[in-house]
Amino acid sequence: MRIDLHTHSTRSDGTDTPAELVRKAKLEGLDVVALTDHDATEGWAEAQEAADEVGLRLIRGIEISTQYEGLSVHLLGYEFDPTNEPLVEELHRVLGGRNDRLPRLLEKLAALGMPLTEQEVLAVAGDAAAWGRPHVADAMIAKGYIKDRDEAFRDWLVPGKPAYVGRYSADLFEAVRLLRAAGGKPVIAHAWARDSGAKITPELLAELAEAGLAGIEVDHPDHDAQARAGLAAIADDLGLAKTGSSDYHGTGKGPEFHLGANLTDPAELERLLG
Repeated sequence: MRIDLHTHSTRSDGTDTPAELVRKAKLEGLDVVALTDHDATEGWAEAQEAADEVGLRLIRGIEISTQYEGLSVHLLGYEFDPTNEPLVEELHRVLGGRNDRLPRLLEKLAALGMPLTEQEVLAVAGDAAAWGRPHVADAMIAKGYIKDRDEAFRDWLVPGKPAYVGRYSADLFEAVRLLRAAGGKPVIAHAWARDSGAKITPELLAELAEAGLAGIEVDHPDHDAQARAGLAAIADDLGLAKTGSSDYHGTGKGPEFHLGANLTDPAELERLLG
């Protein structure tokens, strides 16, 4: 059984609609795929309809933007109640933070000689639940300012670069608690990505396990062999599930992020959701 537990659609910053993503997953030989759009669950219904049509199991998920003592941490959550009021309220705050920073970011780009309008960004965002930096990157590409998303993030849109603007993110431990209270399974995403700067420590992972963390994303395109081995050992020591995924964004990321790039063992999925 081939299982990919981290993908994105046009409802956040992917380039495939939820239905297109599911159909491509089937064509790539996947048996199970999780839709984990950023801070939003709006794509679930469309993805489930497509999954039923093609005979693929859909895991309903999300990737929540969180922070811990200034460190940006992405938290995956699986199979939770999307109507749980405290969780919905926090997700609205996170999505609001995305939208509220757009005018400030556009001011910085204009001062750097790359003017864009909000309408131009929202046009490329399409049916996304909220805009994100990848949508700004796409608008920059459309205006001919840059070549691709990689250039946007490498030179302009990440912390320390001239157009970066911070935003509200959920508290990491509170997000774990909210997901658990909504019946979900929280998993730390790409904890030791090669370009993430400060790393999530084993001590922090142990504290999160005590707080309700259910798993660690071990096999990810941004993890080298050493990171994978280290995270797998920590997960085993803490009794956490070990997941694998592609972090697929369609054409929004490079070919190494293709569907099925990394897989989750069926026993680990059962452990995670059981």
